Amino acid sequence: MTFTIELTQVISKEVKYLKAECGVRYWEDGEVNGVEDTDGELIPLRVGSNWCPIIDLATGVIEDWPEGTTADVHYKVCDEGRYFLLDPEKNVVREIGGYVPKIMSPGGSGYGDYVIMTIGPDGKIVNWSVDLEGFEEDAE
Repeated sequence: MTFTIELTQVISKEVKYLKAECGVRYWEDGEVNGVEDTDGELIPLRVGSNWCPIIDLATGVIEDWPEGTTADVHYKVCDEGRYFLLDPEKNVVREIGGYVPKIMSPGGSGYGDYVIMTIGPDGKIVNWSVDLEGFEEDAE
C-alpha cells in the first residue's frame, strides 16, 4: 500500500510589470485631459470594454501612454478584472482575478471595487507605490 501527500513549494520570482484588464462599468467616471470621458473613447489603452494598462512596477509609468495626455480615473470594476504580474520578458508570473488589488487605487481607497488614479502627462501614476498584497496569497 502506498500513501502520498501534496506539498506546496514556495519560490521567488522577479516581477517587473503589472498588467491589468479592468472591465469598466462606467466610463464617465474618468476624465482625459480635463474632459469627461462619457463613453470611454478618450482613455488610452482601452481594448473593447476593458482598460488594459501595463505598469512598470519600479517607476509607476504606464507603457505606451501617449505623451502629454493626462487622466483621472475612478472606474468601478468590482470583480470584472484580471491582474497579472509579469517578469522582465513580460511572461506571466502570477494572475489574480476578482476584486481590484490595492495597488490599482493609489488615488484613494478603492475598497476592492474601484481603480482610482491620476496619470500625469508622462504616463506616471501619481502617488504610485508597490503593494503586492493579494498576489502572494492563494488566488480565488
